[in-house]
Amino acid sequence: MDLGKVETLVKAQQLRDQFDNLEKHTQWGIDFVEKYTKFVKERSEIEINYAKQIRNLSKKYQPKKNSKEEEENKYSSCRAFLSTLNELNDYAGQHELIAENLTSQIISELTRYTQELKTERKSHFHDGRKAQQHIENSWKQLESSKRRFERDCKEADRAQQYFEKMDADINVTKADVEKARQQAQMRHQMAADSKGEYSSYLQKFNQEQNEHYYTLIPHIFQKIQEMEERRIERVGESMKTFAEVDRQVLPIVSKCLDGMTKAAESIEPKSDSKQVVESYKSGFEPPGDVEFEDYGQPMKRTVSESSLSNSRGEAKPEKPSSKSKGKLWPFIKKNKLSLKLGSGPEDFSHLPPEQRRKKLQAKIDDINKEIQKEMDQKDALTKMKDVYVKNPQMGDPSSVDPRLAEISQTIEKLQFEAQKFEGWLAEVEGRLPVKSDPPRRQSGLYETQNNIQTTVNNCAQDRESPDGSYTEEQSSETQIKVPSTEFDDEFDDEETLPTIGTCKALYPFEGHNEGTISVAEGELLYVIEEDKGDGWTRVRRNEEEEGYVPTSYVEVFLDTNAKGAMTYI
Repeated sequence: MDLGKVETLVKAQQLRDQFDNLEKHTQWGIDFVEKYTKFVKERSEIEINYAKQIRNLSKKYQPKKNSKEEEENKYSSCRAFLSTLNELNDYAGQHELIAENLTSQIISELTRYTQELKTERKSHFHDGRKAQQHIENSWKQLESSKRRFERDCKEADRAQQYFEKMDADINVTKADVEKARQQAQMRHQMAADSKGEYSSYLQKFNQEQNEHYYTLIPHIFQKIQEMEERRIERVGESMKTFAEVDRQVLPIVSKCLDGMTKAAESIEPKSDSKQVVESYKSGFEPPGDVEFEDYGQPMKRTVSESSLSNSRGEAKPEKPSSKSKGKLWPFIKKNKLSLKLGSGPEDFSHLPPEQRRKKLQAKIDDINKEIQKEMDQKDALTKMKDVYVKNPQMGDPSSVDPRLAEISQTIEKLQFEAQKFEGWLAEVEGRLPVKSDPPRRQSGLYETQNNIQTTVNNCAQDRESPDGSYTEEQSSETQIKVPSTEFDDEFDDEETLPTIGTCKALYPFEGHNEGTISVAEGELLYVIEEDKGDGWTRVRRNEEEEGYVPTSYVEVFLDTNAKGAMTYI
């Protein structure tokens, strides 16, 4: 007999009276597996709730569409915050992955294994109870045969004694003696049969008992032990998987954290501050020095009181140009100037000049994009109509006409809007509009009042109340008057400027206004003065022809080494 079998027999003998204790212990083991499964399930729910809260937090602080928050994305700090929110959303996804892996790799597996463990345990203890029941029945049969053998032996002794007593009595007939003798023999035969039966049962019980305690029960206990070891091993593997599930997402979590760090490092304070300057730059020029008004000289006082607009400019007899006119200093208290984005009239007249120019230019760009989009649709429908004309079986050409008419009307409306905003843009830039004025500006009224344009322009651009505050109140006449001699003022008494670069005309421009120059698309010209922030660039075709063209109509190539090349903010 090998050592392993001897150890098994020893364990069997040690545990043969501990069958009930084993049953309790294995039930505790199953309860422990269910307890650990419940623990992992609650951890999974925590991960799901945490991921949900993180996603809601990220969604809550995402910029809303068509809101002021979208405009804030031009700042690097806001973009960094948006990147952080996106990384945080990915971070939440990793916690959802943890919950998913815990459910699939541990909870589901342990739940299935627990059911299998309960079934296996039930089977083993059923076999054990069956074996014990069998040995108990064998023992009862042995006891029964033993008692029967004992009873028969006693009956045989009594029958023998009775026979001997009858045989010794001379008064008893021979027939009675014979009858007693036969009865004694019968009892002895019964005792002999009981003895054989008892011996047989005893041999059988001893054999079954030996098999029970040395074969069946050890085998059952061995299976229960293996089952318990597998349970413990399975719990250990689940605990290891519990840690590995977290470890698997660490690289992605690390990337999310690195992304947050990178977003934070991408913040550029100087760039953001420049964006603020660019966003809120008003275009106002600092006011000139306040002249001393000598009230001791009545003549000067009388002259200075003749015009409110010249109350601060009598000491400057020369005619001020459009670029040197007094502007509102940004820090002076404003009465009706609103810088709030998204509010105010359609022409953005509530904004400072520079901000108004940017808004108008952006609006014109948006309208031009819409026009281009409608033009593309019109071209596509025109091609479709041509195909229908050539191949009538493909469709009716007249079915396209209503849509073409609708698109044409839309394009006309958009072009009208573009002209209207270009007119306002020209006003802001201090130039006459390149294209025809919107209908609200009637050319007849403009021509009849052309002789007083300079005075009205001064009133429109130098609107300062006596206490220095700024007002946006202006009449419709002020809105339709633009000085026609601005460019001439800048050409007067000026020597020939040197060339500082070249430019190429992107679009044709008809220079109808004084001081402008007409150019053809693709024409190359010399640049003699950069755009100073008013939207116009001064160019020269030859020694005798020079003038202003819209900066947006040309592509400028400056010679950085040329004298006079400057950059204006």
